[in-house]
Amino acid sequence: MKCNENYLLNNGVRIPVIGFGTFPIPNGEDAYNAVSLALKAGYRLIDTAFIYGNEESVGKAVRDSGIDRKEVFIISKSNPEVNTFEETLESFEKTNKNIGLGYIDLYLIHSPRSTIKTGNDLLKENLDIWRGMEEIYTSGRCHAIGVSNFKIPDLIAIRENCKIPPMANEIKFFIGNTQDELLKFCQNNEIIVIGYTPLARGHLLKNEKIGTIAQKYNKTNSQICIRYVVQKGVIPVPKSSHSKYIMQNAEIDFEIDKEDMGFLDSLKITVDFKQNSSGTKKAINNLKRLIRSIIGSRIYYRLKYRN
Repeated sequence: MKCNENYLLNNGVRIPVIGFGTFPIPNGEDAYNAVSLALKAGYRLIDTAFIYGNEESVGKAVRDSGIDRKEVFIISKSNPEVNTFEETLESFEKTNKNIGLGYIDLYLIHSPRSTIKTGNDLLKENLDIWRGMEEIYTSGRCHAIGVSNFKIPDLIAIRENCKIPPMANEIKFFIGNTQDELLKFCQNNEIIVIGYTPLARGHLLKNEKIGTIAQKYNKTNSQICIRYVVQKGVIPVPKSSHSKYIMQNAEIDFEIDKEDMGFLDSLKITVDFKQNSSGTKKAINNLKRLIRSIIGSRIYYRLKYRN
């Protein structure tokens, strides 16, 4: 399997079967070099977002690569703080200017209102934002539109009230966190699923159970993780800043057999994230929400993942 093989979105637009993620690579030399290396390694899908803060460097790397613009597929996402039709249009204009490639291939709502705020008008806000997405799409300034981090109820609400249905949903997806019901819903409704953090932010690289499968195929843990995602019918967007791993992650021209896929499916707890009590967790999430509202999401996430 090569990086330039494609799936078809529900509007007929081709999208590569594997991409390169850029979160949280800083804008400037780091992001420019990483994307340049990815393009040289054969990646033709680059995933970015407004709050990543690196859209400018992504666009510059593509322009300087010498690769025909039509051969590179760019995904970006709206500012998660937008609430209205007008703000959605404004957010897109900023992104399109930042990237500077003339158009965006796939533009996503970064997250539904229900995940970042509370209130009674969440559905109205989601639909108002989606109306803005439809306007952007029909204008021809992006070739496809979709969502990110949307659950089944969020998707149903959009589908029941839209003129143009979502074409993609970018979600967290890795061995042990496959969101099976959501994946099935998306696949049954012609919504391509893109999987971010396919390596669980590096937590799976030393997983011994995955390592046993990697040894069998003479591959690395990361290659097994990425190939697994592909065989689930999901587009992985692994991230790295190191040339060795950028190239290695693209070398997934092998197949995991049915028995081993079943074994990997059975690994339901692959990342041992420390769990807080429900009350403490709720208080922490409320505090995070307050901090984001004060300093803005873009600055918040840059500080959170600065290391």
